[in-house]
Amino acid sequence: MTSSHDPMPIGRRSLLAGAAGMLGAMALPSAAVQAAPVPAKPGEGVAVGPYPVNWPGPVPYGVADARVDLWPREDNSFVLPLELRARDEELGRVWIRDTYVNCFVVGGRPVYVCTGTTRVPGLDKAAPWNDGIFVWVAPDLKGPWKLVDTTGIRPGVEKGKVWSPEFVGENRPGRTVVAPWQEYWYDQQFGKRGEAWAPELHYVHGRWYIVACMGDHSRKVGSFLLVSEGGIEGPYRLAEGNVQKPFGDPFIGGPKFIEPGAYHHIDGGLYAEGDDAWLVLHNDLYAKFRDDMEDIVPTTNLPTFQQTPYTPEPYLEGASVFKFQGRYYLLHAAWDRTSIGADGTPRYAYDPPGPGRVQYQYDAIVAVSDTFEGPYSERWTAGVGAGHNNFFTDRAGRPWATFFRNPATGYWADPSRIGDAAVAGVVELEWTGPQGHRLYVKRRQPGRAGDC
Repeated sequence: MTSSHDPMPIGRRSLLAGAAGMLGAMALPSAAVQAAPVPAKPGEGVAVGPYPVNWPGPVPYGVADARVDLWPREDNSFVLPLELRARDEELGRVWIRDTYVNCFVVGGRPVYVCTGTTRVPGLDKAAPWNDGIFVWVAPDLKGPWKLVDTTGIRPGVEKGKVWSPEFVGENRPGRTVVAPWQEYWYDQQFGKRGEAWAPELHYVHGRWYIVACMGDHSRKVGSFLLVSEGGIEGPYRLAEGNVQKPFGDPFIGGPKFIEPGAYHHIDGGLYAEGDDAWLVLHNDLYAKFRDDMEDIVPTTNLPTFQQTPYTPEPYLEGASVFKFQGRYYLLHAAWDRTSIGADGTPRYAYDPPGPGRVQYQYDAIVAVSDTFEGPYSERWTAGVGAGHNNFFTDRAGRPWATFFRNPATGYWADPSRIGDAAVAGVVELEWTGPQGHRLYVKRRQPGRAGDC
């Protein structure tokens, strides 16, 4: 989930001016510089057996790897052909952010699911309000992708809409669908307010769950869980622990227009393994769910992942955990900001906002650990422009990642490319094997040990 407001935003006018000026050369993929060779650590810089090479990370730690090999490209990715709603027909595709895709086996058959943050007709983004959560399903990653059939639950309501603040009228004693803090509200600054962000769909112990976040313009900002009382189409109700508030405790954060005490931990995700399930929150927090999945286990302070942070650590988003080949992967979204280095050459780095730094690409950065809690390795750039995604495996066990091309600012917000932003994209991943355990976007020639 990504906020519609960067904590310290660089205005669009400044971005375009910078891109047209001293940083203009960095606005195209062909200008993405090759990282300078750096000393290899054990397991880096060489291909081991049949596995692709582990690239040495750019130095110092926190410099981004902007090589074109790490971009979703025509040869390693595609945009899902999602069934269109009436609102999508003019654009010709679904406008979506925070794309989430996964594959579950239900009744012995693979079920592919897709969801994300969408917008209402008449708005150019998913704020200050949207109309909730839509779900698409398919028997195969290539499709056909159909809106889940909700017409039997809500005749006359747009097909595929599984939850919305509009459904507040379905509340009954002992069954809350929309909590008071999730309802639409109005003020003079924004008018209608309240939006759901970054939903994830999960199948845990034979039941469907959606974890999502009420965004910056809501009465309370934070993560919540929906529980299906039927199939993937619902009907969904709110988990008991979210009737009064989002998960966790309020703290100071977010844009200045958020009311005091309203901001909770965002970017809620779910990770399940065996009999246990955890809530993953930005950018280093997690909590175990109760056995009944109605709330998280109470604790004085939420535990934190043991990470290897950058110095200084920028604002990160979209935390999630993925397990593959016996290892745990902690994903984050981070802005690669461009600037001019001390030697006069372009610098790509996961720097906090600052003078001369221009938001370029919204990247997926990843670290690996032997355990869920960590400690996690140093992070590496897994995908350029693929930030706020999720990793998943298809029915054959092959790893993939999602991407959406952030339209808020940076590379994909440029007027010449905005039409290709906000998509339901998937990109192949490659695993570098037991010597490094890295996952990258599938590179063009990953076996070349000298290509680093």
